[in-house]
Amino acid sequence: MPVVAKLVPEETVFFLCDVQTRFKNVIFGFDELVLTVNKMLKIAKVLEIPVIVTEQNPKGLGNTILDIDLPSLGPLLVATIEKGLFSMMTPEVKTLLHERPQIKSVVIFGIESHVCVLQSSLDLIEAGYNVHVIADGVSSCNKEEVPIALARIRQSGGYITTSESAAFQLQRDAGISGFKLFSNVIKEEKDNTVRASQKLLQYRAVL
Repeated sequence: MPVVAKLVPEETVFFLCDVQTRFKNVIFGFDELVLTVNKMLKIAKVLEIPVIVTEQNPKGLGNTILDIDLPSLGPLLVATIEKGLFSMMTPEVKTLLHERPQIKSVVIFGIESHVCVLQSSLDLIEAGYNVHVIADGVSSCNKEEVPIALARIRQSGGYITTSESAAFQLQRDAGISGFKLFSNVIKEEKDNTVRASQKLLQYRAVL
């Protein structure tokens, strides 16, 4: 039987990959991607999921764009790691994961799909983690690169999902405490979800 990797909040970490200021005008659907990122961070707060952020060569590419509300995460923001390695699996990130042995799944979103997101996903899969890539939360300078990168991740054992699907997998049950807060986020983000889906999923629906 195929392996079924379900998302469980207590066993999950979110990875935000390199959504930095210098990329704003060159990444396809950048504004819509930021909408998805902020939605996922709201989900992280409701479900108390830790978040690890990386920045690729921030001296040259800038820091994480201020439109992304990292301070609102409070202690859920585990770390923001500067890196030269394309993969997010730097020695510092590996240490953070090793300190959290309960983590089985990594949900990843950010840029670029065919470079840092791809290499991060492959390294995480190789390390034994279940990797869930948010299809409406990743992009590249050239939109044509995205479906190829997602297919490569899937071929290697990763899971391609959407922000809405991943969120509901993590929530699991409408009958448990906290569902009202979760439901409020979904309602608040409805228009943004539609906008991001229409922009970012149109070229990867064949997956």
